[in-house]
Amino acid sequence: MKMAGITAGALAAIVAVMLLGKAGVNTRLDDVLNAQSPPEPKPGFTGQTDAPAPAKPSPPIAVQTVATGLTGAWAFAILPSGALLVTQNSGTMRVVRPDNGSVSAPLAGVPGVKATAAQGLHDVVLDPDFARNRTLYFTYFAPPRGQAPATWPITHFYEDVWTKPFAERRTMDLGTERVARAKLSEDLTTLTDVDVLAEGVERNIVLAPDGTMFVLGADRFRFYDSDLDGVNHDFTDSPDIRRNFTGRAIRINRDGSIPKDNPWLNRATVLRETFAHGFKDPEGAAIHPQTGQLWAVDHGPQGGDEINIVRAGRDYGWPDVSYGTQYDARQPDGKKNVPVGSGANRKEGVEEPIYFWVPSIAPSGMMFYTGDMFPDWKGNLFVGAMSAQHGHHLVRLVLNGDRVAAEEKLLADRKGRVRFMRQAPDGSIYVIAGAEIWRLTPRR
Repeated sequence: MKMAGITAGALAAIVAVMLLGKAGVNTRLDDVLNAQSPPEPKPGFTGQTDAPAPAKPSPPIAVQTVATGLTGAWAFAILPSGALLVTQNSGTMRVVRPDNGSVSAPLAGVPGVKATAAQGLHDVVLDPDFARNRTLYFTYFAPPRGQAPATWPITHFYEDVWTKPFAERRTMDLGTERVARAKLSEDLTTLTDVDVLAEGVERNIVLAPDGTMFVLGADRFRFYDSDLDGVNHDFTDSPDIRRNFTGRAIRINRDGSIPKDNPWLNRATVLRETFAHGFKDPEGAAIHPQTGQLWAVDHGPQGGDEINIVRAGRDYGWPDVSYGTQYDARQPDGKKNVPVGSGANRKEGVEEPIYFWVPSIAPSGMMFYTGDMFPDWKGNLFVGAMSAQHGHHLVRLVLNGDRVAAEEKLLADRKGRVRFMRQAPDGSIYVIAGAEIWRLTPRR
């Protein structure tokens, strides 16, 4: 059976997602569509995937639940007082106090948010001078003009769009990805002076050592002749379409102005804020503490999750090159493991990921550990794994330069859907796991 371009299997999957959403489960379309594991591709170099377990496993970890009931929690910033400013995908910010587990009422002044599928209220980052200027930065999906803020079913953003002809898609105003700055009141109840700095990106914010800001956003397939999980043809004849509309890392100054050394300023057909392009859904990013380079984790289609070092002007392949395949549930003819784009896993002119996963772990969140509380973890990279099929866990990656030397699964026994993590000033780690926030310390 096929309805409006949806296979019976895909329709059943989407219904399942909607029912899970009504039950308050923090889920997404990729979790359900990734039901099949594609064959593992040949890596481009030794150690690019399937790293061994570390020679020395992590010490026992104590896990303290510091807050519950935070449905759709996406990210948080650690305030100078030690409280956490938490975003929820539906469009609310709340203050969590880890010392007593209290969760505040929603903050006033947060701009209207349209939550649908993976779009909504996402990252929040404090200005380095926050204690003096009260400034913070955040990303969100704004509803179109005249539409009230609301949570929409997952089918609205996906099936209602990708089944339409490209020309029709271009007439749709679904909303706008935005990055903004604001000030947080001294009593932690209100955002003021909200100012939109850029549009077209709404995932991660990373403050760079040079004072600029990176913001990453997901593929905006609705604006070009593409599908959510790739294309069925080579895309190299239209490079500027990919530079403008695939998942991007942009680079702006903290007031929204454009740095004078951005890579595409001499090309009028590329958006001037664009720093790098060719991502699908980058849901975690961080600055390497030694090199100062931007690293990002990209959520692939069916398999092909990647870790990339994001460099100026570089192409990261989507939707033409991927280590994953198109979703089996999306194929009307029942085919499996249909290639993405050109069908190539790698191509000249496309940056190789330093690491990839097949099958997908559904990665989200990224953090380099620099503290002293877990001395064996210093310099390690951490990524959340949200895939229920392959086990919710926290990924620890031991690095050797810019290569992954070892991979370890942590917290798998707790079955928490790890969305985000951030190191506290004392070296402990706070983690969003489903609707809870955990604090990780060494077990004594």
